Amino acid sequence: MTIALIIIGVIALVVIILVAVYNGLVQARNKCDEAWSGIDVQLKRRHDLIPNLVETVKGYAAHEQATFENVTAARTAAMAAKTPAESARAEGVLGQALTGLFAIAEAYPQLRAVESFTQLQAELTNTEDQISASRRIYNGNVQIYNTKVQQIPGKLLAGPFGFSEKEFFELDSEAERQPVKIDFSGAAAPAAPAAPPAAPQDPPPPTTAGG
Repeated sequence: MTIALIIIGVIALVVIILVAVYNGLVQARNKCDEAWSGIDVQLKRRHDLIPNLVETVKGYAAHEQATFENVTAARTAAMAAKTPAESARAEGVLGQALTGLFAIAEAYPQLRAVESFTQLQAELTNTEDQISASRRIYNGNVQIYNTKVQQIPGKLLAGPFGFSEKEFFELDSEAERQPVKIDFSGAAAPAAPAAPPAAPQDPPPPTTAGG
């Protein structure tokens, strides 16, 4: 009887531990999903701001069609991304395209003075800050969850119960996303002033006879 009780106690303890580990994995996974939804909301807000921004810049620089097409194509690809890794790559490309768009705006002081443009720029900047904050929260939760999945005893339950590691959301570093430089070297340089005419020389002195 004593041995049976010990065996039952050990089995009960193992079951309690496994249930606790399972619930811990579920909780960690749910935190990752919740954190990703925060990123997703900010990414959608970013995507919604871009068309108005493009149209505003286009009103002053309609000839920069290639840049507008790059931004539009990058936005479409970012909206179509399915996984955090895909989103990170697509958002990095979109960020580079937006850098080119703002570089154009730098060449038009009258555009930078337009209230609608400055407001869109401020909203986009605020959204970028929110994305960065949400990204840190998400990646922190992913780190905790992946550690639980990789370590024992969580590893023993991860496979059978479908707990797979999650992807981090890593954007390109600032070093890889340098602002586009505007080159005005092609503009015609002002002509140099003409050299002043040479001063007239004094006539030679008259010669005297027999000199």
